[in-house]
Amino acid sequence: MNTIIQVEHLSKRYHLGQIGATTLRESAQHVWNRIVGRGPQHLDANSYLLTHKPHYKSSITRNEQSSSNEFWALKDVSFSVQRGQVHGIIGGNGAGKSTLLRILSRITEPTSGRAVMRGRVASLLEVGTGFHPQLTGRENVYLNGAILGMRHAEIARKFDEIVAFSEVEKFIDTPVKHYSSGMYVRLAFAVAAHLEPEILIVDEVLAVGDIEFQKKCIGKMGEVAKGGRTVLFVSHNLAAVQQLCSHGVVMEKGACAFDGPITAAVDYYTTRSKVIRSHMLKDRVDRQGSGRIRFTHVDVVNSQQTVIQRVMTGMDIEVRLHYEATTAINEAAVQVAFNLMNMTGVVITSFNSGDAGKGRMPIHQKGMFVCQWPKVGLKSGTYMGTLSCSINGELADKLENSIEIEVETGDYFGSGKAMDASQGNSVFMHSWDSRAQNE
Repeated sequence: MNTIIQVEHLSKRYHLGQIGATTLRESAQHVWNRIVGRGPQHLDANSYLLTHKPHYKSSITRNEQSSSNEFWALKDVSFSVQRGQVHGIIGGNGAGKSTLLRILSRITEPTSGRAVMRGRVASLLEVGTGFHPQLTGRENVYLNGAILGMRHAEIARKFDEIVAFSEVEKFIDTPVKHYSSGMYVRLAFAVAAHLEPEILIVDEVLAVGDIEFQKKCIGKMGEVAKGGRTVLFVSHNLAAVQQLCSHGVVMEKGACAFDGPITAAVDYYTTRSKVIRSHMLKDRVDRQGSGRIRFTHVDVVNSQQTVIQRVMTGMDIEVRLHYEATTAINEAAVQVAFNLMNMTGVVITSFNSGDAGKGRMPIHQKGMFVCQWPKVGLKSGTYMGTLSCSINGELADKLENSIEIEVETGDYFGSGKAMDASQGNSVFMHSWDSRAQNE
């Protein structure tokens, strides 16, 4: 394979509270940058170079980083993508993923560094990108194709296939300003995927579509990759990323924190994310109970006994409730419990040591109660809960909203399909077959 995307020390700085250039000097500098070639430069008919100060590793200085009115959305990002790869870009909100794709799509320019794109690029970054609201769906298909450098005959040959995939046949001659966001996405993705770009860039915008269309798009991106074209895919759906991608980049605070095989990238992300916190509960005063024990913090660990920051559906985990006690008790009648509610306050499930047949446990002066939770059956979402502990029937400690778990959708059944969070919050192991009925 040969390199089709090369990103070298790419950085992007924004001035907070400013829109565009604010002085004549800055405006003149932007014009000069384009004249001397610091904007997009065509390397050949289908390749271009995005660069600012390309021969320096980074133009970020200590003084620039500390300026209170500057924000670095990207900081010294470097990675490469080989032709025909499906490359996933993952990370939390504000990590710099969308800024990176906007630079690679030539929507904005970098502050420093360079990016070489060797091929025709089609991007789907936000609803309606590249569409003219006054034009019909049909006219926008031809407009987008022309922007991509396609000839009229090439677009016409693909037109029926594009419309059929988008499922907007009835509205194809309606101005797109009357389209819903879902219709926008359907047609925009169909254009981007069917007009045969060498590089297809897709952001989280697919989440606007319904579940069936998302699956359809993921299948199409797989076909695109099998055809030797390259895909950059940003999504919070880690199951879809693992299913589709072979390599991954993890973004953290504008920097490239990890670049490697997709399985390792997802493991890194779920371990390092800040979503599940080690809740420091020791100093909270809004607690109930005698105080014979006090919860101090909560950890979640995976099957490798590593503290993780994000849980995936189907994962085996342990929830560790750390505590301190006034005295150690060799063994007592102990009931430890926590529940989990969705963000609307509806209790989804609960865990109780008494229900699990563990009615007696030792109490240490410093210790932890460990709840082993195999194959997490929650679908994607944020879950909050209350911790409680009773000793010999007396409430020792109780804390509302003291545990928080963020679950990413995963492949629970090992079937290659992510769980559909629109149909309830939980999933249960089951299987299907077909049998003849005996008369």
